[in-house]
Amino acid sequence: MFAGSNVGRVIVELILVLHGPNLNMLGKREPGLYGAATLESINSRLKSLGAELNAMVETQQSNHEGGLVTMVQQAAERNVAGILINPGAYGHTSIALRDAFLSVQIPFVEVHLSNIYAREPFRHHTYLSDIAAGVVVGMGEDSYFCGLRGLLAGLRKS
Repeated sequence: MFAGSNVGRVIVELILVLHGPNLNMLGKREPGLYGAATLESINSRLKSLGAELNAMVETQQSNHEGGLVTMVQQAAERNVAGILINPGAYGHTSIALRDAFLSVQIPFVEVHLSNIYAREPFRHHTYLSDIAAGVVVGMGEDSYFCGLRGLLAGLRKS
């Protein structure tokens, strides 16, 4: 598979990036905590980084738990190699999302913009962290880019 600016470079993996609830409000919602970057700018940079790393990055966002569950389930049918997810608040509440990841067995990395361990106690636990290939927290938008690099590195070691 070849992509526009990557002519001559084979795209090896399809990576799905999932953004959970309220992440469509990035840049407007509590910029002191979550930063000034918009979801669109993060998505654009993720796609560019993916191209540099010879991977195709597809991004999706949902404010609905069931929508995210469906996206994870469909990823297996689409031969997605790995998933990068910022589950937002659903990381702290969604057993359904955890079960979806367990059912598809696609390697994934969980990311959070803020340091969830420096926030309210209810944010210190996520239902995904112990089954994730890796977790990146507290680095703002760079959490996504570190997560993507780590996910691809792990996939390519296998």
